[in-house]
Amino acid sequence: MDGTVALRPRERIVATARDLFRRHGIRAVGVDAIAEAARTNKMTLYRHFRSKDELIVECMQRAVDESNLWWDQFDAEHPDDPLGQIKAWIERGAECIGADERGCEMATAAIDLAADDHPARRVIEAGKKLHRDRFVDLCVRAGLVKPELVADTLWLLLEGARISRQSAGAEGPSAHFKRMAEAMITAAGGGRAG
Repeated sequence: MDGTVALRPRERIVATARDLFRRHGIRAVGVDAIAEAARTNKMTLYRHFRSKDELIVECMQRAVDESNLWWDQFDAEHPDDPLGQIKAWIERGAECIGADERGCEMATAAIDLAADDHPARRVIEAGKKLHRDRFVDLCVRAGLVKPELVADTLWLLLEGARISRQSAGAEGPSAHFKRMAEAMITAAGGGRAG
């Protein structure tokens, strides 16, 4: 957490909490541990966040915002090329699988947050819905056959590959994500342009 010391207290708390939540799970990390690792104290933490739940919401909103930036990047790199954006999504997914054995920050948090009415679950669900809608739209605009089914299949393939990476390691089934996703795109009619 040395890189977080130069950050302002609120940013340091959020960065530290996200790191600890990813490494240990939301339920396993208390505010004392977050404050200590962020090199602050509980009073400062509670000055910025009324509760651990409020901090979790902020962490999940940051995760959603960061993943929205990826979608914007795909659009900027491949303007008016939905198939190119889909291929960029596949490439980014493969990179995430290879680099991160903890899986999707939002999906892992959703599992940790058992209560359906937890405010962070609403943030996660809204973020995932937005991403799914954007992905379906790309599949439609790319002219893929059964675009909603293709989007959902690719989405589940990525989510499953990220979980598989945790349980079966980097050389397990997750190592084939990119090839499987590309085959799905080709089967859905996306091989014409690529």
